[in-house]
Amino acid sequence: MVILDTDHVSLLERGRGDDLLRLRARLSLISPPDRVTTIITYEEQSRGWLAYVARSRTLSQQIDAYRKLNHNLQLYRKIQVLEFDEQAATEFQRLRNLAIRVGTMDLKIAAIVLVRAAKLLSGNLVDFRKIPNLDVEDWTR
Repeated sequence: MVILDTDHVSLLERGRGDDLLRLRARLSLISPPDRVTTIITYEEQSRGWLAYVARSRTLSQQIDAYRKLNHNLQLYRKIQVLEFDEQAATEFQRLRNLAIRVGTMDLKIAAIVLVRAAKLLSGNLVDFRKIPNLDVEDWTR
């Protein structure tokens, strides 16, 4: 199982260029049920899109914003979203107790990945590599 971090999901949603081509090529080798993301990534993206909608002033801007929000919703209807459950919460607390200098949302994503014994796909290798035993790769490089 590979778990896509927010940056990889965003690239699939609206990316272009060689990074997107590399990611799609690698993902094509993984069966769709084994390509998932987390509720934390969904939260991060939803907050961003809702803020974008809220900043829209004209009707034209609102139409565009809602179109993009709907596109994001359609993406999440096609991919399994893993929960932040009791096991992940326990692992998150363990990671926090280690005092690793990584953001809260990233620690929550890492906790979900660790309890699932999965591989995380992220461009944020600097932070995620600070987390012991986390299997993380950037498939855009």
